[in-house]
Amino acid sequence: MRKLLVIGIGAGNPDHMTVQAISGLNRADVLFIPDKGAGKTDLAELRREICDRFVTNPKSRRVEFDVPVRAEPAPSYRSTVDDWHEAIAAIYEGLIRDEIAEDGRGAFLIWGDPSLYDSALRILERVRLRGNVSFELEVIPGITAIQALAASHKMALNRIGDSVLVTTGRRLAEEGMPDNAGSAIVMLDGKCAFNTLADQDVTIHWGAYLGTPDEITISGRISDVGAEIEKVREEARRKKGWIMDTYLVRKPGE
Repeated sequence: MRKLLVIGIGAGNPDHMTVQAISGLNRADVLFIPDKGAGKTDLAELRREICDRFVTNPKSRRVEFDVPVRAEPAPSYRSTVDDWHEAIAAIYEGLIRDEIAEDGRGAFLIWGDPSLYDSALRILERVRLRGNVSFELEVIPGITAIQALAASHKMALNRIGDSVLVTTGRRLAEEGMPDNAGSAIVMLDGKCAFNTLADQDVTIHWGAYLGTPDEITISGRISDVGAEIEKVREEARRKKGWIMDTYLVRKPGE
C-alpha cells in the first residue's frame, strides 16, 4: 500500500528541521512541492532549499504542483474554504495515484506543524473518503510559528497558572480578549485585528517571517505600537508579495 508522510518543516528556517523530519524526507520516493503562484515563490523556494540541503536519497524525486487560489468568502467563509479544500483534494488524489507506486512513499512538506492551522490532514482525509486511492499516513511534527515567536521575543507563552488561547484574527475581532485566558496567540490575521484592542491595556508581541533572515519583531502596548506594526506589515507584504505573521496579546498582571 502507498504511504504518505506529512512532514512539518518549521516556521521558515531550514535549521528548524528535526532529525525525524530529515529521516522522513529521505524515506520518501516522491517529494511534493506546492507552488502558490508568482507572489509566493519564496515558499516553494524554501522547500527546494530544504530538499537540496537535507535529502541524500539518490532515488527520490520532486514533483511540483499548483495550489488553486481560494476565493473571497461568499456566501460564507466556511463554504468558501470547503470548496477550496475540495479542489485541493482532487489535486492530491491525482498526485497520490499517478506519482506514487503501489508500494511507494510520498511526502508533503508542511509549513510549521501539520496539526496547527494547516489543512493538509483534513484534505487527505477527504481523499481517503473518496475511496479511489488507498494509503497509510505518517505525521511528523514540526516547529510552529508560535514557538518561533516565543523564542524571538525571549518569552514564555504562559504565565504561572494562567491559560493561553490560540485563535484567529477573525475571532479576535469578533470576540475580543478571552475572559478565561490572560494571553492569546493570534494566527491568520490579515486585517490587523489587534487594533480593536487599542483602547485596552493590552500588550502585543508581534513577529513576521519568523526564523528567517527577513524576520521582523515588534512589542509593546497596542496603543503605542499598533499603528507601527500595521505600517511595517504592509510595507513588508508589498515588498515581498506575501507575509506570514503571528502575535501574542496579553492582559496586564503577573
